[in-house]
Amino acid sequence: MRSLYIDGAWRDSASDEALDVVNPATEQVIDTVPAGSAADVDAAVEAAASALPAWSALTPGQRVTHLSRALELFDARLDDVARLLTTDMGAPATFATKVQAGLPSRMFGTYIDLVEEHGERYFGGEEVGNSLVVHEPVGVVGAITPWNYPLHQIVLKVVPALLAGNTVVLKPSEVAPLSAYWLAEILHEAGLPAGVFNLVSGTGPVVGEAIAAHPRVDMVSFTGSTRAGTRVSQVAAETVKRVALELGGKSPNVILPGADLTKAVKRGVADVMRNTGQSCNALTRMLVHRDSYEEAVELAAASAAKYVPGDPEDEATRLGPLVSAAQRDKVRAYVALGVEEGARLVTGGSEPVEERAVGYYVRPTVFADVRNDMRVAREEIFGPVLVLIPYDTVEEAVGIANDTVYGLNAAVWSGDPDEGLAVARRLRAGQVELNGGALNPRAPFGGYKRSGNGREWGLPGLVEFCEVKAVQR
Repeated sequence: MRSLYIDGAWRDSASDEALDVVNPATEQVIDTVPAGSAADVDAAVEAAASALPAWSALTPGQRVTHLSRALELFDARLDDVARLLTTDMGAPATFATKVQAGLPSRMFGTYIDLVEEHGERYFGGEEVGNSLVVHEPVGVVGAITPWNYPLHQIVLKVVPALLAGNTVVLKPSEVAPLSAYWLAEILHEAGLPAGVFNLVSGTGPVVGEAIAAHPRVDMVSFTGSTRAGTRVSQVAAETVKRVALELGGKSPNVILPGADLTKAVKRGVADVMRNTGQSCNALTRMLVHRDSYEEAVELAAASAAKYVPGDPEDEATRLGPLVSAAQRDKVRAYVALGVEEGARLVTGGSEPVEERAVGYYVRPTVFADVRNDMRVAREEIFGPVLVLIPYDTVEEAVGIANDTVYGLNAAVWSGDPDEGLAVARRLRAGQVELNGGALNPRAPFGGYKRSGNGREWGLPGLVEFCEVKAVQR
């Protein structure tokens, strides 16, 4: 069994319990990690609190030096962690290299660049009238991260928190924890001072709640389900600590009349199938004008059929397994529910994937004739399931798009960029893709409504980990 990383050293957990790490493609146990305890959290928080004064006293440039050294090691071993992510959470090899490992590297470097560009203004202070406005570290940050983009989500919390002068206690998902251990080894080898970064593996109800409740943790940054995020908020409220939440989504993809329908549908299907549908920002509701609706249904079915479930270690595989048996069963149940609700099953289904006798596989599924009040249109399925909803007017499309408790992501496709932008401005979501706009690591990412609060990515994702002080003089 692995150890915990606390105060600059690997140490045994105070708990004797272990958690198996299972390869979702083979269903074989590939590792075990400690099921940490509240006592382990106490030790990690004490180490982080003790390290905070010296770490926060460093200049932004000095912290950049530490993290730049870590990034060099990170990039030198990207192939290793990509392979680890394939076995840990089932990411297809090509996707693991380009996205599951490559995107965290890009974000890591972007945060370093942002501190080099803006560090003096934010951390040194900015003159506002007769005041000096400075950004200071929040303190000890508890980071609780999910299994769907395990390394990416860790980097989005740990790196900006450290660069802003905070110390960190990380609890990775117990379902896919191995990339967190890989990063801990990187930070240790890079010479990060003891106690600045700490890793405690374990379950949410034990380790996660202990972090959220701990009186010496100054901030909790959580990514996961809305249900779990609500619980984190409730526990953290007892000590009135800051809470940043990146939660679920049921994102709309609005295809307007006059848009390139073939391109819009193909890209929309690809977005849903990415990471086997296990993306909180997946565009799982496709809204199409009734005049083009049946054509869009046919295009979506044909596109989805090209995503054949396969061995994630095969470079040609585009759709791997879901992360766990529980997730597979949940997705199959939603597909069966969609049929019961009266949606038209165009392709896919809830039956097992016969060609994959072992592994947590599901069929890529497309539903048509979906009403926005159906559960498959309202609840986050977190699998490769797309629903198509018709509309008659742009006003109706905007209404359907916004008729959700979520507000994480959205998309608009239009032949008229001005019309597309006007519709994008009306959508209640933290991020909107217009005609397939490319990912921008400097732009903020986060949700409206029950998709969370706070922002990650870019400069907002850095200052999220800061307190703001005004010195009048």
